[in-house]
Amino acid sequence: MTKPNAPQKSTQNFAIIGAGMAGIACARTLMQAGHRVTVFEKSKGTSGRMATRASTFGNFDHGAQYFTVRDQRFEQALATTPNICKPWSANAVRVLDAMGRLVEAARNTHDKHWVATPGMNALVKAWALPLVKTDTLHFESRIFKIERDTLHPNQWQLHSEEPEGAQSVFCGFDQVLLAIPSDQAIDLLRHSKIKMENAEALAKVQVAPCWTLMVAFPNAVQPGLITLGPQWNAARSVHHRVAWLARESSKPGRDLIERWTVQASAAWSQEHLEDAPERVEAKLLKAFSEITGIRATPAHVKVHRWRFAKTLQPLGATHMLSTAQGIGLCGDWCIGNRVEDAFISGLELALAAL
Repeated sequence: MTKPNAPQKSTQNFAIIGAGMAGIACARTLMQAGHRVTVFEKSKGTSGRMATRASTFGNFDHGAQYFTVRDQRFEQALATTPNICKPWSANAVRVLDAMGRLVEAARNTHDKHWVATPGMNALVKAWALPLVKTDTLHFESRIFKIERDTLHPNQWQLHSEEPEGAQSVFCGFDQVLLAIPSDQAIDLLRHSKIKMENAEALAKVQVAPCWTLMVAFPNAVQPGLITLGPQWNAARSVHHRVAWLARESSKPGRDLIERWTVQASAAWSQEHLEDAPERVEAKLLKAFSEITGIRATPAHVKVHRWRFAKTLQPLGATHMLSTAQGIGLCGDWCIGNRVEDAFISGLELALAAL
């Protein structure tokens, strides 16, 4: 007697809002399972906080500085793009006081520090290529409302604001998955009049901002001979303004021009969240000089404000999903603030949505 074939799940049409690590990890998982996926991103490119800022003097990783690999699934995913990620010799991270003096011996961990090359954004860009090739990744498309499709009430349609104020409507989605910061997700759901289960837990998520300073010293002697300032490549600081410093030119696959990325502390960034960029620049430059002893005037100075950067209070679950509505949420803020947290969150949401 022959057994009947198992019922086959029909192909679903997914919309994903956000093209950072979580969103692209979610998208590639759904695509590998044979489903249709369209990703909407409000900025001009992928990667979210795995961002890279180009300059005349070389690139700056002004968002995530590196990532670790602890989950086997993340390791397997990285193996699909083997030539992009390289270990960074910043495993010995110094801890400095407010004046740049060592207060803790070099910190060696079991976790390697990894970076994507030639910039941190290269990894997500590579994973997003299938979406680019099928023209299902929409840049500069800010989704401001989600509502039921007027012709097919069991499906969703998205209202998008395009460049120069144009608006578009995208229809026919079975599920809509939000891979954006928690505050933005709350605002979008509220404006769309969509209520999620466990909304109380979502409201308790706290994410701190971060001001980032980028400086370049093209007149410095090239690294490999004598570097400008301290002889370390990365440090955590207890200076009230600065939490992290890294010599960008020490990372593999980078231009050798002396460049530094300086990330302000969460408390200082929150206190000065709405300050003018020029004021933030001056204050962080002063702190950078105090910590590193570098008094030279940089040829390139820029600051960038991340309004949502470091998770202080996570959701406590890998994702949120209302199966009845077909609405889901993911992001590093669900379980932490690491790159790997974003990957796991996007992966777990995709698996649950399937």
